[in-house]
Amino acid sequence: MSKAKKLDFRPNEFVVYPAHGVGKIISIEEQEVAGLKLELFVISFEKDKMTLRVPTNKATEIGMRSLSSPDVVSKAMDTLKGKARVKRAMWSRRAQEYEQKINSGDLISIAEVVRDLHRTDDQREQSYSERQLYEAALERLTREIAAVSGGDEIAAQKKVGDVLISRAA
Repeated sequence: MSKAKKLDFRPNEFVVYPAHGVGKIISIEEQEVAGLKLELFVISFEKDKMTLRVPTNKATEIGMRSLSSPDVVSKAMDTLKGKARVKRAMWSRRAQEYEQKINSGDLISIAEVVRDLHRTDDQREQSYSERQLYEAALERLTREIAAVSGGDEIAAQKKVGDVLISRAA
């Protein structure tokens, strides 16, 4: 079973690692750890200047996945157009929920966070922690949209920004 699972990912392919976003598999290598031979995906996150090694047999278990399909991207864009749903719970509780959604790796959940935390010029200022969560979600969203469309992040940011501005109008 694990053999079939690990063949889903190949070198030079973009993948989404839930806690870090979009990365590129550079290679598959074998290493000996504590006397055990492990086969590892070597994933590079260019933007963060980070390399991650993930055991091939654990990749799907931890939530690593291929890029979203264009259909999922358009659903995420539709999610952005919706009305912000801000719960009346305490900020610490909401912040925790937003953090979980961002780290779930699910594009639509990330789009919900961007939608809920987006502020227009005429709305009140965001707190530091709100802005941090918003920017983290926005970055994850735009990186994946850029990778799916094969374009650059600036174009993806503009696309997302246009949707958010059109919603406010």
